[in-house]
Amino acid sequence: MKLIMIYGPPAVGKLTVGEELSKLTGIKLFHNHMTCDFGEEFFPFASRGYSKIVDGTRMLVFETAAEHDLDLVFTCVYAPLVDEPYVDDIEGIVKEAGGEVFFVRLHAPAEVLEERIVLEDRQRFKKLRSVEKLRRILEYSDLFAEIPGRESLSLDTSKLSPAESARRIADHFGLPTT
Repeated sequence: MKLIMIYGPPAVGKLTVGEELSKLTGIKLFHNHMTCDFGEEFFPFASRGYSKIVDGTRMLVFETAAEHDLDLVFTCVYAPLVDEPYVDDIEGIVKEAGGEVFFVRLHAPAEVLEERIVLEDRQRFKKLRSVEKLRRILEYSDLFAEIPGRESLSLDTSKLSPAESARRIADHFGLPTT
């Protein structure tokens, strides 16, 4: 199993790049809002119940994919310290099954994120759409940070199109393309 973990702050283009990478490689996309939106159907965002549903569902998908040697592109926001045990758990599941995890950090200037956060296409899922909330989140946590102890391919999505980003990811990690 190969898991390509695309991470970065809200509005950086994780889903769009993930969709392009999935089209390019044929690897299934497991994006952040598949579980976030599901969790919010039952509990308020970030509540205990929400976290249990979101994290539990994700781990079940990773475990099942690993058992069946199913490659995945996964998108998420990474918050330093808070998410380190979570990344360890995901990586442990994949590596225990003999798989590999490839890390991709997407970034763009905060001004670009603020322009993108209000775009209509973000309505497709329950994505953050407030400049003020984005600013507060970015003040609270360094969502531009690389995951420590792991090599990440870093791409500036303000300088690359989603298709160019996907091509760079595929080339960098030697992923087969369709």
